Amino acid sequence: MQSLGRTIGLLVVAALLAAPVLARAASPAGLCRQLGTDDRLHAIPQALVPDSERLFGLHSMPAEWVQRTTFFRCYDGHVFVCNVGANLPCGKANQSRELPGATAWCAKNPDAGFIPMYVTGHDTIYSWRCRASAAVPTAQVFTVGPRGFITQFWKPADP
Repeated sequence: MQSLGRTIGLLVVAALLAAPVLARAASPAGLCRQLGTDDRLHAIPQALVPDSERLFGLHSMPAEWVQRTTFFRCYDGHVFVCNVGANLPCGKANQSRELPGATAWCAKNPDAGFIPMYVTGHDTIYSWRCRASAAVPTAQVFTVGPRGFITQFWKPADP
């Protein structure tokens, strides 16, 4: 849980720092046409809330919360959105095949068949287990796009 809270906090700070950039553009689509590709995460404006609700099935969530938990970035001139949800990281994926925290956990839980995500972090693209006291990835569970983001969590918001 601590990792998720830290991730959300960092995303909020990143969005606040990017807000002046968006203020100079007429819209996220206009900003993305100007920037092309920009890996910075931006807070979505109210205008992107309905698209975000539709894309992520957030119809029962209050609009303010959708806006607070959804971010956009620019990829190849297009707007892509991500909602952090319960365990969904919007930042770049952790593609490492070595996780020191997971190895430390395995030292206390040798041969565990599964390492919980609160240990591995939610941004890893692998599922993990312990082989003796070493953490080893068992399968790649997420796909990473060319910019390093988990593709399953980012959806195009362009019409």
